[in-house]
Amino acid sequence: MKVLFLDTVHPILARRLTEAGMDCIDATVAHPLEGIHQHPDAGGIVLRSRIRVDADLLDRLPELRFICRSGAGLENIDVGLAEMRGIRVFNSPEGNRDAVGEHALGLLLSLMNLLREADLSVKDGQWDREGHRGMEISGRTVGILGYGHMGSAFAEKLQGFGCRILACDPYRKDHDGALGGRLEAVDLTTLQREADILSLHCNLTPETRGLVDREFLSGFAGPIVLINTARGPVVRTADLLDALIDGRVTAAGLDVFEREASSFETVANEGDAVWTRLMAHPRVQVSPHVAGWTEESYVKLSSVLADKVLAEFDG
Repeated sequence: MKVLFLDTVHPILARRLTEAGMDCIDATVAHPLEGIHQHPDAGGIVLRSRIRVDADLLDRLPELRFICRSGAGLENIDVGLAEMRGIRVFNSPEGNRDAVGEHALGLLLSLMNLLREADLSVKDGQWDREGHRGMEISGRTVGILGYGHMGSAFAEKLQGFGCRILACDPYRKDHDGALGGRLEAVDLTTLQREADILSLHCNLTPETRGLVDREFLSGFAGPIVLINTARGPVVRTADLLDALIDGRVTAAGLDVFEREASSFETVANEGDAVWTRLMAHPRVQVSPHVAGWTEESYVKLSSVLADKVLAEFDG
């Protein structure tokens, strides 16, 4: 079987597929459509997030049997259409779940303990202990919206902090009592009523796009700390900024943004007043969509895909 690599991933995937007898072709140097035009008989394609897999692309690959998406989200792939055509779609959230869980926790710890502000203050020659008095996670209630691979990894990292952990996921019915009985499955109303900290781990779907807006943030009983390592468009940036200004959100840790390109490689911000004000806010800490981007996850994302493809197609 011929497999086209349309995006760069760790070479362990090509190596393992080649060892299993597949013909792996590096098509990353050309435009994706050029590589597909040269190899219309490909049985598999490997990509990340920048390439849209729609009817036009699938029509160009009549012998396609599987799609490998290195990463978790599938919003760039018409999964329903692929399945209708008998094409298997593999992703690899198992590969970067720990990276995302640790990054979300890192953002939370930094915000709660004013680590960035303290670092800059000391380097500026100041020694302001009282001005950098932090807050503990212990004794607080952490709400997790979306309890898949990423949400569950974040919950696992929280276990040693002495906090109450709530998880809201309407698509799961099996997570109540997880983590040795420490996890509480709740509905959204309960999450909003009781959470002090909210971490987003939901997929981007028509239902979740813009979910965290003015009305959503106003539904919380008290001020919250917000962490978003899921997808940028889940949060309405202007409404988050308003909530930060009026105190409904006391701090925000953001790895993803509403104005990101679909490839996640750039963010459109030129001349955007909301973006400028958000970046200037003293209680906002940001990173460039790297929550799942570690040395270890780079390998694991491809290893997981190799496991899945070979379980289905080897021999």
